[in-house]
Amino acid sequence: MSADNLRPLATSPYPVPTQRRRADSLRAIAGEIELCRRCDRLVEWRESVGREKKAAYRDWDYWARGVPGFGDPKATLLIVGLAPAAHGANRTGRMFTGDRSGDFLYSALHRAGYASQPSSTHREDGMVLRGAYITAPVRCAPPANKPLPDERAHCRNFLERELFLLSDVHTIVALGKIAYDELCPLLDLSPRPRFGHGLEVPLADGRLLICSYHVSQQNTFTGKLTPAMVEDVLTAAKEHAGLS
Repeated sequence: MSADNLRPLATSPYPVPTQRRRADSLRAIAGEIELCRRCDRLVEWRESVGREKKAAYRDWDYWARGVPGFGDPKATLLIVGLAPAAHGANRTGRMFTGDRSGDFLYSALHRAGYASQPSSTHREDGMVLRGAYITAPVRCAPPANKPLPDERAHCRNFLERELFLLSDVHTIVALGKIAYDELCPLLDLSPRPRFGHGLEVPLADGRLLICSYHVSQQNTFTGKLTPAMVEDVLTAAKEHAGLS
């Protein structure tokens, strides 16, 4: 399926006409995400976290808005996570920035040559991604990191439009099952293989979808996901793009 034939999901409450797609931009999507207030529960939660804060970050002015994608518009690698962390991206305003999950991911991206530095602490820390773009199916921090089905549906259109605009992407990495479940219909993947770390699914248009366990502390602290496992995923991505 070519980018020009990418269709809005029939279940999407906010379909995007083809004409609008052609005039769309990642910057425009980012602006919509930052201002979005579609989900009452998520808006209340993200803002309450921003007011109450965490003791370690009491001097921070929390972002407490929707968090847009981040990275290189000409990326060959797209990484799709879950949602902003309450005291991570919800605080800093940038995906995987300011928490342990981000430290793990950016360290791996730095070793693979995609990130300019091994850690990211705030939006103005100089982090640059080369050849990679990071996004998520849900743009507001959800309570207990568990977005509801209707909240996922409200955000789906943002991800769909990013997929359309990131036309140089060769490889898509789904960090966790929710990312995989949200990507499958957008990529016309049916039937879908069962999610598992390291699963590689060639797509009809030549792109490659790779699954990975999420870089959450629950996975990295227990050893379910190791640096070597993430390195293997990124190596496969570079090989598919002809970069190694």
